[in-house]
Amino acid sequence: MSESVKMPALGESVTEGTVTRWLKAVGESVEVDEPLLEVSTDKVDTEVPSPVAGVVEKILVEEDETVEVGTELAVIGDGSSSGSEDSGSGSSDSAAASESSDGPAFTDAAQEKSIQADETQPATSGADSDPEQAEPETSEDTEPALAEKPAAGTASSGEASGTEITLPALGESVTEGTVTRWLKEVGDAVEVDEPLLEVSTDKVDTEVPSPVAGTLLAIKVAEDETVDVGTVVAVVGDASAQSASEPEKAPEPEKAEEPEAEEPKQEAPKQESAPQQEVAPQKEPVKQEDPKQEAPQQDEQKQEAAPAPLPDTAGIYVTPLVRKLASQHGVDLSSVTGTGVGGRIRKQDVLDAAAPKAAPAAEQSAPAAPKAAPALEVSELRGTTEKMSRLRKVISVRMVEALQTMAQLTTVIEVDVTKVAKLRAAKKDAFQEATGQKLTYLPFFAKAAVEALQVYPKLNARIDGDQIVYPAGENLAIAVDTPRGLLTPVIKDAGDLDIAGFAGGINDLAARTRDNKVGPDELSGGTFTLTNTGSAGALFDTPIVPVPNVAILGVGSIVKRPVVISGPDGDVIAIRSMVYLAISYDHRLVDGADAGRYLSAVKRRLEEGAFEADLGL
Repeated sequence: MSESVKMPALGESVTEGTVTRWLKAVGESVEVDEPLLEVSTDKVDTEVPSPVAGVVEKILVEEDETVEVGTELAVIGDGSSSGSEDSGSGSSDSAAASESSDGPAFTDAAQEKSIQADETQPATSGADSDPEQAEPETSEDTEPALAEKPAAGTASSGEASGTEITLPALGESVTEGTVTRWLKEVGDAVEVDEPLLEVSTDKVDTEVPSPVAGTLLAIKVAEDETVDVGTVVAVVGDASAQSASEPEKAPEPEKAEEPEAEEPKQEAPKQESAPQQEVAPQKEPVKQEDPKQEAPQQDEQKQEAAPAPLPDTAGIYVTPLVRKLASQHGVDLSSVTGTGVGGRIRKQDVLDAAAPKAAPAAEQSAPAAPKAAPALEVSELRGTTEKMSRLRKVISVRMVEALQTMAQLTTVIEVDVTKVAKLRAAKKDAFQEATGQKLTYLPFFAKAAVEALQVYPKLNARIDGDQIVYPAGENLAIAVDTPRGLLTPVIKDAGDLDIAGFAGGINDLAARTRDNKVGPDELSGGTFTLTNTGSAGALFDTPIVPVPNVAILGVGSIVKRPVVISGPDGDVIAIRSMVYLAISYDHRLVDGADAGRYLSAVKRRLEEGAFEADLGL
């Protein structure tokens, strides 16, 4: 009995999905819950497991085809249906060769060519099942084979034959993208899921992997060119199919080709300019075998000169951050075994691979340390000029827009966080053991900031024309420093979280943002922003309020210093953990007194230090 596999619902607002890759082919067996195909939506990329065990009998949706939720994707059965179809296909092939009427309706010309092919060379059973081998044939010969492929995924007959690569949809509100860099050139080989180009949008910078393996035949969109979603940017196919269509236009290259083993005597007279080859036949009959021996030698030389085969990691998606990190540490990604999902290489994998290289260098430099200061690592950017990235352009436009459309100013307050520091020191080990997360200071500041927003919602509001909109919840945006620039992923409904929830949310979003794995929807919707300017040692900053928020809270560096405090016996000087909190706000809506009251509420919450119940231990 056959079972249908349908496109699952991968989210409340997701109505369609794109089949990015089939992990099983027709005729292959599959187990229950074994990954069957990969699907991509506007929200997530994921694998679809098989609901039953059996044999893949039919694939109804091709790769790169977008269908609605609930559409039938494949049929899984016991293999009997697939076998009957295969046998039917085989009988039709044999019937075509014997001019029987049981096979498919070929044209007379196709039947004659089919019969001629059977008479001149043995028919191979794999010729009809391998589309790549069928492509170099004439259009009449390949009509039956090409009919099985979707017309939408192939290039037109006037261009290179192959699969069209289109600009994917990178978010619900994203309608266009800019090609920032091509990672492959025309003629280069590309594997399935190997990064083909880099694309930038207003939401995210990312790489676009190739959905098929083959050769890059054409590049349709140049670098720095902006096109709409769905535009064809490249064509990937079989290079041999393109070259096979032009043998009659250039007959001379046929003479220059390597002599075949069956025709050594015909090639020798053509090379009149080579006296050594003329002398060879005059010596001994054995010398006639030289062309046969030279041909494989030339083949070996060509194989050596051919591009090196791609490493095992070529089919695995590698983020730009990991590539940059590997380049900085001199790590060969082909020698790294990925520990991520599907064997993907993570940042930690590269750091682990670089650790053995760095250790000997540190040991060698140790004796020289007392003699001289460590060598200064001079940046390679000195004296150079580079083009501004798409993300950098977006950031610059939005920062200028924020300053030109708001009346911004900053208020600073000093906070004693000694109690928070002691609580963290006492509970961080137990917290990590219980939650698997490191306990930093930022979750405490996030908790205090969000609680104060619930009391003073004006700093969580936004201006819409001549109206003030007060959201029902607090969506906390966290500023994250990445190699590409500053991004602000959002923790939704932050008012419902405790310290453990903030720690997990901040760590997860920050890691995925740096690895360029955060989705466009996770980078929008913030109502208030928190930035940790103290992570780089700054005492305080005057951060810019991002549009459309009206406030942003900056947390400075926590520093131990002597402070005058009041005790039972009067004022004393004590060593305390101190921090500056700076809030920038839009004076069109928030007055200085509003900002002061908000900061005072945050200060009281932090100095009380009563967060133990929020640790989730």
